[in-house]
This record gives sequence, structure tokens and C-alpha cells, in this order.
Amino acid sequence: MQRMVPLAIGETYHIYNRGAHKRDVFTSERDYQRFQLLLHLMNGTSPIEMRNVFRKYGGRSSAAIFEEEVPEQPLVDVLAYCLMPNHFHLVLRQKVENGISVYLKKVFTAYSMYFNTKYEHSGVLFQGRFKSRHIDNEAYFRYIFAYVHLNPLSILQPDWETKGFADSGAARLFLGEYSYSSYVDYSVGNRAERALLAHDDIPEFLMTQNDFEQLFHCVSQDITEDRPPQTR
Repeated sequence: MQRMVPLAIGETYHIYNRGAHKRDVFTSERDYQRFQLLLHLMNGTSPIEMRNVFRKYGGRSSAAIFEEEVPEQPLVDVLAYCLMPNHFHLVLRQKVENGISVYLKKVFTAYSMYFNTKYEHSGVLFQGRFKSRHIDNEAYFRYIFAYVHLNPLSILQPDWETKGFADSGAARLFLGEYSYSSYVDYSVGNRAERALLAHDDIPEFLMTQNDFEQLFHCVSQDITEDRPPQTR
């Protein structure tokens, strides 16, 4: 996808992509956790060698890395994210020139090396360059924030966007237990992975949009015609 305008400092974007040929890029809990960890550690100007990080923590859980490692000079603010089996969504605010591109190149390179080694895979892992959409108004920001956080519900009920939920209680519970999204950090409680978010820097109007019903209402109202394309 060719961008019509460059990514600008101080602006916020919905970033998304999927596996090449729609293949799954996350096939185990360890895969999801590795990508989350990379989202945290690669958000800085200093080079990172993952083997050195793991050697430093010597078998301790990834929670310790999230809690104790603080990247210097962040490239972006990570405001929201969701990882799905064959695709991902990120909401990023660029902090420095080319920050988003540099950040994602570091994340994708490190994850592809991990994935290719683990699964003896060769070739491109993700489908071309990442896609981006500028979030340039409050209404679209509210929609994207809700859309990203509700995305995992397609695993539970693929037609939820058009038909609503057969069991809203089960949907709420599913989201609250889905560990590979920032929904948990905004709506359920603190955990170590929250460190990768610029949680305190999200717009004030989103601080009241953390409840499940509010998120669904925002998406179901279809407040924007610029809906993200289906990535499933």
C-alpha cells in the first residue's frame, strides 16, 4: 500500500498488516509473547540483541523484562494494539522523524528471525510493507480504539460486527481473558505488559471509553466510513 503522505511527528496512525498469503504468524502463546516483548524492547534508538536480554534475565519470566527494561528515547507512543493469529493492529503516535518505520523494521526483523528459526520457515513472513491510516479526528480515533480492542471477538463469533453478540457476557469474558491485546490493560487491571503502552498519553476522551458496551456501541454506530479493510 503506497502512502499518499509521509508519517509525521506528533501524529497518530492505525498500523496493520497480516501474514504473507494470509498465513498465521502467531501459532503459540510463546509467539504472541515474543512479539509483545519486541513491541516493548524495540521502541528505542539503541540496538537490542535478544539473546543478551534473555541471558541477562537468566530464565526469569518475561514479566521481569517488561517491568525492569525501559527503552531510552522512544521512537513512538504505543497507544493500543491487538495481535491475532494471522494479523495485527497497532495504534502508534510518531515521536521522531521516521520513528514508526524504524520501530516496525526493528520489530519485524527480530520477529521474523525468531519465527524462521523456530519453524524452519524461509521467505517473507508478512505481506509486504505495513499499512497505515492517519487518525486525524476524535470520531475516527474513538472508532479505531474500539475496533482494535474488539477485534479478537472474531475468534469467538466471526459475524459479531453485523449481528451483534449471541451472548454479550461470554464476549466480555473472552476479551478480558485475551492476553494479546491492550484491552486488558485499559479495562481489566494492571499487568507487566502494560509497560509497552504510553497509557498515560492517550487522549482524555478515550479514558472514558474502556467499558465493553461503550466499545461495541462505538463500532456499531459506524461513526466513520473509513473503516479498516478486513484482515482476516
